[in-house]
Amino acid sequence: MDKKIQKFAFVGLGLIGGSLAKGIKKNYQNTKIIAYDTNENDLKKALTDGVIDEAKETIDESFKGCDFIFLCAPVSVNNDYLKALIPYLEEKTLITDVGSVKGPIVELATTLGIGGSFIGGHPMTGSEKSGFESAKEHLFENAYYILTPTAQTPADKLERYLTLLTRIRALPKVMEASEHDFITGTISHLPHVVAASLVHLVEDTDTKEQLMKEMAAGGFKDITRIASSSPAMWEQICLLNQENILKVMTRYIEELEKIKDLVREADGPALFQFFEEAKTYRSDLIDDKKGALAKHYVIYCDLSDEAGGIASIATALASQRINLKNIGIVHNREFEEGVLRIEFYDHDSRTAAYQVLIEMGYEVYER
Repeated sequence: MDKKIQKFAFVGLGLIGGSLAKGIKKNYQNTKIIAYDTNENDLKKALTDGVIDEAKETIDESFKGCDFIFLCAPVSVNNDYLKALIPYLEEKTLITDVGSVKGPIVELATTLGIGGSFIGGHPMTGSEKSGFESAKEHLFENAYYILTPTAQTPADKLERYLTLLTRIRALPKVMEASEHDFITGTISHLPHVVAASLVHLVEDTDTKEQLMKEMAAGGFKDITRIASSSPAMWEQICLLNQENILKVMTRYIEELEKIKDLVREADGPALFQFFEEAKTYRSDLIDDKKGALAKHYVIYCDLSDEAGGIASIATALASQRINLKNIGIVHNREFEEGVLRIEFYDHDSRTAAYQVLIEMGYEVYER
């Protein structure tokens, strides 16, 4: 049991901030949580639910004495909040953010002389929903949570942060900010740019009757689904991670040129190898042997990290004679919903399973 009261502060109490606050409240015995947000309704709801102990209308002396301060506001304003909090930082205080680009804010913290108090953070989980109403105490369970310390970050503060993440059952990984931004630029930021570009291509080349839009099916919808994400957020990400996105876009264009040449030259064996290598690598990502554009019958389900949770779902579906093809935890859930991925052999099985899980009280998502 925790003997000492730990003080946590949040600047921004939407989906990520609210979920962190809920997770901390659940997993720490003695806490005081204060929060500032421009959304008064979110603050009132958090107070009423007992998730926070104090709602603040401004950043002031109340932020002194904190063990942790989480910057969970939009990336475009987090830098201003970081500067505003400097007068209230104490030796023990660890301040962090939750943005998906780490280099600029880590550099700013160092420039401001608070590198010893700052650790960049990026929880790779989320939802297409927003606001405190959508916050969940188990949002970070079994999800990757990247930490990017500065060169001045003391080992004890990093260890404290790792302990917190382990406590809320996240999967922490520590790396340099530059490495993080290149990785996310490649596996997250570029795919969003590509998806949006494909949507533009179809819109611009569609027939007068919009037959492409009408006939767009599984493959196109699967590969472009992420283009539905927030335009404001992706504008900021492209501006903040400009160098890495440009670097991987250049590499991607080179790949397109290579396959363009293979098609032009009608080089069958090389084309086969191109698709075979991609199929093999892609299949390893989710242990699926059909590749990226094969037809999948999948649902996603929210699930707390409790003993027997997956077994309970599998047993319930088996009792209804619903056969599972694959079931497993999704560790990278950024811009996604649902902790558990369940795959079936056919459409009817997926439909039946969806109904069973809804009736059992689970939150279930189809994509």
